Amino acid sequence: MARLLLKLQRYFRRKPVRFFSFIILYLTAGSLVFLHSGFAGDTTETSKEPAAVETVNGALDAPNQGLAGRVLKETQRPPRRYGPPWLKPASMDAPERGRNGDYTSKWNRALKGRNTKDPEESRAKYIGCYTDNTQKRALRGASFFDYRKMTVFRCQDNCAERGYMFAGLEFGAECYCGHKIQAPNASESDCNMECKGEKNNVCGGANRLSIYRLELSQESARRYGSAIFKGCFRKPENVSLALPVSAVILNMSVDKCVDFCTEKEYSLAVLGGQACHCGFPTPLFALHEHEEEELCLHRCAGEEFESCGTHDYFVVYQTQVQDNRCMDRRFLPVRSKQLIALASFPGAGNTWARHLIELATGFYTGSYYFDGSLYNKGFKGERDHWRSGRTICIKTHESGKKEIEAFDTGILMIRNPYKALMAEFNRKYGGHIGFASQAHWKGKEWPEFVKNYAPWWASHTLDWLKYGKNVHVVHFEDLKKDLFIQLKRMVTFLGLEVSEDRLLCVEGQKDGNFKRSGLRKLEYNPYTPEMRSMIDGYIKTVDAALKKRKVTGVPEEYRPR
Repeated sequence: MARLLLKLQRYFRRKPVRFFSFIILYLTAGSLVFLHSGFAGDTTETSKEPAAVETVNGALDAPNQGLAGRVLKETQRPPRRYGPPWLKPASMDAPERGRNGDYTSKWNRALKGRNTKDPEESRAKYIGCYTDNTQKRALRGASFFDYRKMTVFRCQDNCAERGYMFAGLEFGAECYCGHKIQAPNASESDCNMECKGEKNNVCGGANRLSIYRLELSQESARRYGSAIFKGCFRKPENVSLALPVSAVILNMSVDKCVDFCTEKEYSLAVLGGQACHCGFPTPLFALHEHEEEELCLHRCAGEEFESCGTHDYFVVYQTQVQDNRCMDRRFLPVRSKQLIALASFPGAGNTWARHLIELATGFYTGSYYFDGSLYNKGFKGERDHWRSGRTICIKTHESGKKEIEAFDTGILMIRNPYKALMAEFNRKYGGHIGFASQAHWKGKEWPEFVKNYAPWWASHTLDWLKYGKNVHVVHFEDLKKDLFIQLKRMVTFLGLEVSEDRLLCVEGQKDGNFKRSGLRKLEYNPYTPEMRSMIDGYIKTVDAALKKRKVTGVPEEYRPR
C-alpha cells in the first residue's frame, strides 16, 4: 500500500496538470451528486401530496406544489372546536389535539418552513403605503413594538402566527396586524423609514404604514385564529346598548360567531342561542360577575360539542381583535410639579405595573434608570430624565432616606419574596422575559443571591413605610386577583379621572410583552430550609410594619403559619 501511494505521489509530482485536472473532476462529480439528491428530495415530497393539488393548481411550478398541497390540505380540516371545558369529553379531547394539533403553531410552521430560495413575494405581497393615526388605526388587530430589532419578516411572522390577513409596519419599529384595512392609501414617498432591525428595507413612516397581505393566510386566517373562552354571563339588561352588533345565524356555532365578530372588528363574540352579539367590555357588560357554567349548557345547532348559551345566559369568547380604547399613550401635556414614585423590590412586578398604568391612564411612565430594552419595547418614558415631569410616575428600586425623600409621593408594590427573588434571579441571568440556566440555579450564584437580596426585600419595604411621605401600598397578588379595583385605586391615587371603559380595555390585554412563559418553571424548590427560615422571618417583620402603618398586611397565601 505504501509503495502504491509513493508511485502516485511521484506521478503527480511529474505531471501537475494531471493532478489539478483530477481534483476538478472530483469536485464536479461531488457537486452533481449533491444536486441530484436535492432534486430527488423535492420530487419525493411533491409526490406525497394529494392528486387534487395537481388539478386545482396545475399552473404552479414544481417546487411550490408541495407547499400549496399542504395549505389546501389544511383548509379542508374540520372546524376548530372552541368549546368550554365542560363540554369536551375526555375521550375526544386527546385525539382532537393529536390529529389537528395547534392551528396557529402549524400555521406559523407553514410560514417559516418555506424553501429559502422561494421569492419574498410568495410569503407576503406588499400592497402599498397607507395613512394611520393613533385614534383610529388602519389595522385594528394585535400590535407590538421593537425600537431596536424590528424587521419586515418578524412583523409578518407574528401577524401570520395569530391568523391575521394583513401586517403593517410603521415608524421603523411598530408592527400592526388586522383582518382588513380601514384607511386610505398614501404616497409611497411617505413610507420612507428604514426598519430598525434591517437596513435597506422600509418599515413605514411617521403615521404611515407599509402594509403586506399575507398570501398564505388569506383563505384561512379566521379559521386558524384562536379565541379565548371567557365564561358564562347573565344577559345584560339592555343588549342593544351593551353589544351594538347582533345577527341571527342559522346552524350557529362558536366558529361562525367568532368569525362574524372578528369581521366586524369587535373583541367580544357573545353567543345567546341562535343570536350572535359583538362588542367590547363596558360597564353595561363588564364580565366581572361569572355565572355557573351549567346555566349556559345549550348545544349549538351547527356543532355537537359546543355550547351556544341561551336566551338569558350568554357564552362569551374574546376574539383576536385588539381593543384599541386604551392603546394611545403620550407624555403629560403640562409638566408635573409632583414626582410620584412607582417603587418596588426588583422582581416584584414593576414593569408589569407600568404597562397597566400606561394603558389605564394614557400617559407614559418614567424611570430612575435607563433600560434600553424597555425603551425598545415601547416604554418611551424610559429615555426621559426622571425629573423631567413629563411622565405620570417613575419606576425606582431605590431605598434609603435620601432617595425616598426625593419623591413627593409613591405607589409601593410588594410581592411574595419567594416569587420576587426567583423572578429577579431569572431577569439577572436571563433578561426581562428569559430564564436563568440550570447551572446558575444549582451553582454558587443562587445561594449567594438569596443571602444578599432577601434582606433587601425587607429593608426596601420598611424604608418606604418609614420615609415615604404619602405611600399607597399595592400587593402584587391582589392586583392579579382583582385588577379592575386595584388599578382603579392606583389611577385615583395618581390624581387622574378614572375611565371605566379604559380599565375594562386593560383587563383584555393585561399581560403585555413582559410576561414569562410558564413552560420553563423549575421542577424543584430551590429554597433550602435555612433560606426559608430566614425569609419567613423577614415576612413577619414586614407584615407587622404594614399593620402598624394601618394598611393591609401581607397576603394570607404567603404569610408564615
